[in-house]
Amino acid sequence: MQKGIKFRIYPNREQKNFIHQTLGCCRFIYNRGLAMRKEGYENGKKIGYTQTSAMLTELKKQEEFAFLKEADSIALQQSLRDLDRGFVNFFQKRASYPTFKSKHNRFQSYRTINQKDNIRIVGRYIKLPKLGFVKVRQSMEIGKIHHVTIEHTPSGKYFAVLNIDFEPDSRQNNGGMIGIDVGIKEFYSDSNGNTVSNPGYLERSMRKLIREQRRLSRKQKGSQNRDKQRIRVATVHEKITNQRNDFLQKQSTLLVRENQTICIEDLNVKGMLRNHKLARSIASVSWAKFFKMLEYKASWYGNEIQRVPTMYPSSQTCSSCGYRNPRIKNLSIRIWECPKCHAVHDRDTNAGIIFCIGTEEIGRAHV
Repeated sequence: MQKGIKFRIYPNREQKNFIHQTLGCCRFIYNRGLAMRKEGYENGKKIGYTQTSAMLTELKKQEEFAFLKEADSIALQQSLRDLDRGFVNFFQKRASYPTFKSKHNRFQSYRTINQKDNIRIVGRYIKLPKLGFVKVRQSMEIGKIHHVTIEHTPSGKYFAVLNIDFEPDSRQNNGGMIGIDVGIKEFYSDSNGNTVSNPGYLERSMRKLIREQRRLSRKQKGSQNRDKQRIRVATVHEKITNQRNDFLQKQSTLLVRENQTICIEDLNVKGMLRNHKLARSIASVSWAKFFKMLEYKASWYGNEIQRVPTMYPSSQTCSSCGYRNPRIKNLSIRIWECPKCHAVHDRDTNAGIIFCIGTEEIGRAHV
């Protein structure tokens, strides 16, 4: 089993220059390969990785493109493999059509493979191909390194994302089943009656981001002050992303550690983002990323994730007697009383309970 570990690195000036040179070369080869494949398609020729790799070999022989020999050759080949994977994903309808990469994109990365132990951590340094030893902030012990992705972020920081061997520790959970109903106002409500709110520090960071973006809009284009302010905005963006990821990691780990079976609603988050009134709020709470974390952690530790069909009326169905109350379609009703058994329900907690007790019945109904 493999997973990615992200460490911040601190290259010196010469190493920074080489990183940006390699990023430019990889971007150039990627765009050249994409143009070659598009031209081949228009002329009825089949162009794949083999043809684009041969193109790279020919370019290196030309004096005009001698600068390609200075870059990491494996990174150049990997950029063509990434392009090939992009076309495979497109034809299998998992992604959109590959597009040209721009040098104006503030986030840039390249990937290289560990061959003959040329990528390894030695003390406080990581050895990277062509770069030599780069200072690294290592936060945990790691296994065998397969490949590394070097990233340059909009805030001006550099990171090394290591793909390593990983064997999850055996963990004992408390067993049992829990239902999760995610929301916008509250992050989720579970079938045990617990509610987890969205963290307040995210709201404070979002307000700071708005202030910094307003200051950026007032700076003169092309000025040094505008570039400094752009980095401040990127730094706040990065902080919000890190805070959100930290919150999602902790909540997903807690759920997997305490429960054997987790029932979640099978939401079409991508479709819900088309609602322009709610798109920002839905994107901010990151349901899709949270569900993905639950799924891969469940596969690590032997838990089970059960998805409940989206159209099942979980909030409208009484978890005590099974009566369906059509009045609860009104989302403004948060607390309701069952007309049949007179049980009082919180709509979100009730939905979580229905996800648990109704999973088998729902599954049989949709066979």
